[in-house]
Amino acid sequence: MSSTERSSGPGPGGKVARAALGLIVVAAAAGVVTYRIGLWRPSGPADPPAKVRPVAEPVAATGKTVTILAAGAILPGPEVWDQARRDGGGIFDFAPMMAGAKKTVSAADLALCHLGTPLAAEGPFSGPPRYVAPAGVAKAIADTGFDGCATASEDALDRGPAGLARTLDALDQAKVGHSGTYKSKAQSQKPRLYTANGVKVAHLSYTLTLNGGKLPAERDWSVARATEEKVRNDARDARQAGASIVVVSIDWGSETEHEPDVDQQELARAIATMDDVDVVFGFGAHVVQPAERIGDKWVLYGLGDFLSRHPQPVNGNREGTMMRVTFSAGEQGDGWKVRAVEALPTFIDLNPGIRVVDLEQALADPGVPAGRRRIYEAAVDRIESHVLNRGAAGTVLKVRATSR
Repeated sequence: MSSTERSSGPGPGGKVARAALGLIVVAAAAGVVTYRIGLWRPSGPADPPAKVRPVAEPVAATGKTVTILAAGAILPGPEVWDQARRDGGGIFDFAPMMAGAKKTVSAADLALCHLGTPLAAEGPFSGPPRYVAPAGVAKAIADTGFDGCATASEDALDRGPAGLARTLDALDQAKVGHSGTYKSKAQSQKPRLYTANGVKVAHLSYTLTLNGGKLPAERDWSVARATEEKVRNDARDARQAGASIVVVSIDWGSETEHEPDVDQQELARAIATMDDVDVVFGFGAHVVQPAERIGDKWVLYGLGDFLSRHPQPVNGNREGTMMRVTFSAGEQGDGWKVRAVEALPTFIDLNPGIRVVDLEQALADPGVPAGRRRIYEAAVDRIESHVLNRGAAGTVLKVRATSR
């Protein structure tokens, strides 16, 4: 039907029929009053000028520094593989999903990820509750700028010792370091060392649970389990191997819970007494958890997810943090000290495609539509509240991308 139709004859009673989109006709005794309310346009009114949040200045520190960045969990389930297949035109390509964080990740002196699933070169792939994902994830991890990954997780043995070995092979092929799972006892006894800006850094990785499974007694070395004794001994060995900085990654916590549970808190307090450990990065809850300074040690209980798509996606499991820790040499020659901790919020876009969003970079972009900008701003506010929930406000820890 056209937007306006008029009868061609006088008709009974001299009535005139009108059907006009955007017109309201009000009959009154004195005549007919017409109000024009305008046509709806699909584009809607123009968005107001974007209120960008500029990228903050880098942390200022005197002398030589080392920046270590850890990102949240990489948990590639079925929807993530499907997106990779679409992005690759039928061949798995996971790099476009992570590309939004590449600038920040690659700028760190040492960038570490947490790989939460086994990998395999060929299918069938599965998950959840038992995961195995395409080996192309490893190449995307390298392309994004990560130097290494923690591989000790509750799902590390979902495909048994063979699946564990295939995962490490895929990371080796992509030239990505790894810590926490091992193909041999000899490998498990050697700490993973990196050189970051000329400084040796050890990365130790552990998990509290194994998806309901148990390690065979003859292979109890294949996945590093998080106990106070093991962390203490491994950190000591790392120092003896030449590490100037020792960072620990732990898969722990109650899923979907923003507060650290009792097991997390007890182990965190034990690790905080260890002279050989400098900082703890936590994973496993799949939501952001607080940062807490215990004595002179920083425990970052939960970084959330970096890349995932849960069966029931909600704000909590789409939000994460990249934690960037800046070390500088002690003024009294007493080793490397934490000078700054920065939480860089991330978000997982699901539409029109799955994409990791570096929220600081996104909110500095005036081209981000107003509606999406509001979603990102709300995510930053929630992430900030979780990170600062255990007394970290007013310390050397800062949450970036906020309005302040």
